[in-house]
Amino acid sequence: MTSRAILALLLVLHTAASAISIRDLRRLQASDELVGENYVHYYLIGAMEGSREAHAHAVRAGARPQICVGDRRLEPRMALGIYQAELQRNAELYELDMPVELVMYNALVNTYPCNR
Repeated sequence: MTSRAILALLLVLHTAASAISIRDLRRLQASDELVGENYVHYYLIGAMEGSREAHAHAVRAGARPQICVGDRRLEPRMALGIYQAELQRNAELYELDMPVELVMYNALVNTYPCNR
């Protein structure tokens, strides 16, 4: 199996296990000012950590690295900013029914690219 196929399979499995759409996350955020906002933050932290773990697993299986944090900071409190920046930077790519995890993975790839 090629490294791209492994990475694609991991992303599909990861997304299928926890598929909150962009629309659902926005709706949740607007539903209750404090609880919704906190849930969104924790969900995005989980999506960020899950994306990093899926990526690390794919790299261990032989895939080419896509996310290279290196000496730069990547902390849980940064999850919301990274997510929102990706939605603004590539707004034309995302539909409201797409999973948050896809946006977060792409955000990490674009924010922490590997030297190609």
